[in-house]
Amino acid sequence: MRPRVVVTGIGCVTPLGHTPDQLWENLAASKSGVGHITLFDASNFPTNIAAEVRNWSIADVGEDASAWKDRCRHTCFAAGAAKQAVEGSGVLGTVEPTRFGVYLGAGEGQQDFFNFSEMMVAAVHDGELDMQAFVNKGLEILDPKAELEQEPNMPSGYLAGMFDAQGPNVNCLTACAASSQAIGEATEIIRRGEADVMLSGGTHSMIHPFGVTGFNLLTALSERNDEPERASRPFDLNRDGFVLGEGGAMVVLEEYEHARARGAHIYGEILGYGTTADAFRITDTHPEGRGATSCIKMALADAKKNTDEIGYINAHGTSTSVNDKVETLAIRQSFGDLADKIPVSSTKSMTGHLIAAAGATELIISLMAMRNNIAPPTINYETPDPNCDLDYVPNTARDIECKAVLSNSFGFGGQNITLIAGQV
Repeated sequence: MRPRVVVTGIGCVTPLGHTPDQLWENLAASKSGVGHITLFDASNFPTNIAAEVRNWSIADVGEDASAWKDRCRHTCFAAGAAKQAVEGSGVLGTVEPTRFGVYLGAGEGQQDFFNFSEMMVAAVHDGELDMQAFVNKGLEILDPKAELEQEPNMPSGYLAGMFDAQGPNVNCLTACAASSQAIGEATEIIRRGEADVMLSGGTHSMIHPFGVTGFNLLTALSERNDEPERASRPFDLNRDGFVLGEGGAMVVLEEYEHARARGAHIYGEILGYGTTADAFRITDTHPEGRGATSCIKMALADAKKNTDEIGYINAHGTSTSVNDKVETLAIRQSFGDLADKIPVSSTKSMTGHLIAAAGATELIISLMAMRNNIAPPTINYETPDPNCDLDYVPNTARDIECKAVLSNSFGFGGQNITLIAGQV
């Protein structure tokens, strides 16, 4: 019999709340974390709205802010969420350091757009690029430590040092599926007996000129700039793209007997993990939902759960035309006639899309939905789309009976992850 894996700590820093309780309170109240971009001047961009983390400092979790001032925004989010999760779990001092690992789905740090622009200006002469001048300017103005801090493996390294986690240390970056995949793979590490405790989750911030430009070029972002709080509208007929968000979310995963022996509070058990690839197109999911459908079915099989045992689905629900339609199809293909009876919501309607940190944030939300027997809403749902015909818990939270939850994360590149959690 394989070891059971439970969640004994949770933490987050998001646009809608800097702790899980704050996040849940605002979700249940149907609030939005979206506003106009303040991190840089986005006034001339097609999209100038995003879900930023505002009025937060790493000092809020007891860290010396001066020691973190040169570290990237996403690294600070990771540390803030991890401090909450680890301290809340009470696991420190109960686990051998070599049996305590870190598995993140962390994105890259914020790119140095302004220095890069200086390098380009110095390198272009009469319409031609002088690569030597570009390199020379870079050697003159770039900070090597800042360049290192941008690397996506940096948060996992810092977290290992913070908590003396000497076990497996891994980072995966599978776009929007990254932190869900990290949690699934960390679960497997514990199931295989390679660790007793894993700190897992994700962190990301792409609210910078390169990030917004890239998603605008892909026509993936909403341009509803005049109504920021109403811009993210998953499954609505008039959706026009997602809203970029940022933040970090972490969970402490622990082998069940280890957690029980120390009397730990348990938020839920990771029952099922599904992972597939569409093997179709880099920026599009397969139109028949083949990867998403097989992923959901794989997670159900891993959890040994029947379709009628899932009480709530937290959808990937990006608010893009293709994703919402295909995810609806995948849920229908996986649950059959029961699909109409299961509350499904996209909390990205309120948090924005946290990219690599989205999946971990949404697993925490799913655990809290199960704990409170409340389905958070999909806000801004006004006009039904014939291609999106499930129960999306429109606009207002709802009381439900829930003993098991399912969370989907589908990333660019065709990566699909489904996690299932249940009560213990």
